[in-house]
Amino acid sequence: MVKLTRIYTKGGDKGKTALGSGQRVVKHHPRVAAYGTVDETNAAAGLARLHTASLADPEADAILGRIQNDLFDLGADLATPEADNPEFPPLRIVAEQTGRLEAEIDRLNAELAPLNSFVLPGGSPAAAYLHLARTLARRAEREITALAESEAINPEAVRYINRLSDLFFVMSRYLNDKGAGDVLWEPGATRGGKQGANRQKS
Repeated sequence: MVKLTRIYTKGGDKGKTALGSGQRVVKHHPRVAAYGTVDETNAAAGLARLHTASLADPEADAILGRIQNDLFDLGADLATPEADNPEFPPLRIVAEQTGRLEAEIDRLNAELAPLNSFVLPGGSPAAAYLHLARTLARRAEREITALAESEAINPEAVRYINRLSDLFFVMSRYLNDKGAGDVLWEPGATRGGKQGANRQKS
């Protein structure tokens, strides 16, 4: 169990921070940027849970609770560079975590109305926050893959964050009355003063 006895240490006052290996790097290092955006994704998932916790269907809240814990695992994974140290193996994202996301995507997506256009972020509060989480997960994915061009990373970390953004999208539709409350993109509908962004007709 991690124990935090002090909130501030002053160790970062010169613009550097420690990785899980103990190595100190600048705070704008690509590795720090990657796990920092994972942390932002986690915060957005927490905002979504403000709304899923009170819904009649608690499944989405339970899924998000597991994801929040996974995202701390992912952050720890990214914060610890690859190294051969069998005595102290680092925490890594594993295929079972990604596989669980895939199973949840398939289960929820099977209940959704077919899509006839791209979905605009919005609808219910929970769905809107899940769209925010989705876009942050996509940014995290870009930063993780950029990091992978210069440093070795766990390939399962890339697969996990890619599936996660897909799950957030599916969950946002699921919580928008299984797609009936989606706000759909109407290409060109706002040109010439037209009113667009109508809700999907069920």
